[in-house]
Amino acid sequence: MADLQFRNATEADVDAIVRLVTRAYRGEASRAGWTTEADLLDGERIDPDVLRADIARPASRVVLGLNDGALQACAHVADLGGRGYFGMFAVEPTCQGAGTGRAMVAECERIARDDWRLPKMQMTVIDLREDLIAWYERLGYRRTGVHHPFPYGDPRFGIPKRDDLRFEVLEKAL
Repeated sequence: MADLQFRNATEADVDAIVRLVTRAYRGEASRAGWTTEADLLDGERIDPDVLRADIARPASRVVLGLNDGALQACAHVADLGGRGYFGMFAVEPTCQGAGTGRAMVAECERIARDDWRLPKMQMTVIDLREDLIAWYERLGYRRTGVHHPFPYGDPRFGIPKRDDLRFEVLEKAL
């Protein structure tokens, strides 16, 4: 597994996080990894103001994964009414497939389980992302069958290239 050091993000990290999340999901740079959404969405992947709010909010952490000081991964973990929420997960495309993502997920699960004593973790994934969902299933997550509509018309979530996008809730007992 990747040898990462973890720390909580601060306001000073916002620009670097936005760059990482964008590289992991949008445009040509994202195609170096397997998590790209470039065929599904254009535009921004993360709004800096939403990110600042996630960093500042109680029972919410934006966790950074660093290797020799270089930002390689990030994720948002929060206590949402007694259940963990995992999101804004990104791994530098050139580091994907080396255990970096697995290590980041494990750290966020540890925070939710050990620090906040939460019984389960949930996330939402675009349900067309079968390979990504299969990866989460290998980590113990299960599809719940609960879907949420994609926020068409809100550019903070990207500019859709298709009209059939929706989110599915995945869940794992901690």
